[in-house]
Amino acid sequence: MRVQMLGLCRFSYLGLRGYQVEHDSIAARRAYLYDPDRLARRWLWFQTVALPGWLAQTDPDFTLVIMTGPDLPEPWLGQLRDLCDRVPQLRLSLVPAMDYHLEACHAAVAPHLDPDAQVIGHFRHDDDDAVAVDYIARARADFARVSPLWQAEGKLSLDYGRGLIIAARDGQLKITPRICHNMGVALTIFLAPDAPRTALHFNHTKLAQWMPGVQVTRPLMFIRSIHADSDSGDMGPGLPWQPEEGTMNRLLRSRFGLRRADLAALARSLG
Repeated sequence: MRVQMLGLCRFSYLGLRGYQVEHDSIAARRAYLYDPDRLARRWLWFQTVALPGWLAQTDPDFTLVIMTGPDLPEPWLGQLRDLCDRVPQLRLSLVPAMDYHLEACHAAVAPHLDPDAQVIGHFRHDDDDAVAVDYIARARADFARVSPLWQAEGKLSLDYGRGLIIAARDGQLKITPRICHNMGVALTIFLAPDAPRTALHFNHTKLAQWMPGVQVTRPLMFIRSIHADSDSGDMGPGLPWQPEEGTMNRLLRSRFGLRRADLAALARSLG
């Protein structure tokens, strides 16, 4: 069974709705999203936290669509173009501002659907979060183990619940190990190829309304970031877990390709 892993990452996409921070007009949203200082901070998060894991995936058979507007200011639009030209798994989608966010997300993803795939593993990814380097490989393997659930309904969610919450406040970095349910990062929605939907069409906190779901709580699979520019600054419900003493730096390197010193420097620069 051919499974395409297809993700969507919105980088300051200029459209109404679809976010917790809302605006009354495109002009107001443009002023907020395209503020140069804000864009510089978002790029730092994207480059420092999000990209390393995607560039180091052990299974390179995936597509991550980076969605933004055609009027995204320079140098950020040029940097996104250069990045997507260098990395074959990354595709840049320039979507004009639309009132209906889900339609915009589908417009970004639809051209990249694999016509030979029998199943599409849709995932969303925020530009300041991270997935582990084996997320794609494990999602594909774990789906194969539970695929009869998908076959019964044509929809299935697969959630990796063990992660780290990193908070950058007042120049300080705080890392909180957390087991969460359907956080949104490292969460795959498996759909039929002809389903006119993406992962964004399903509220990740209410997935049980639409489909069966499986949660896998090992290994460590995601990082979620909380900072001043977060769309949501709430850690949300979850359970604590405790890594072995002295292993945090190794976990960051081996699971995400990150260095704790770089994360701490990022937090200081934003403070």
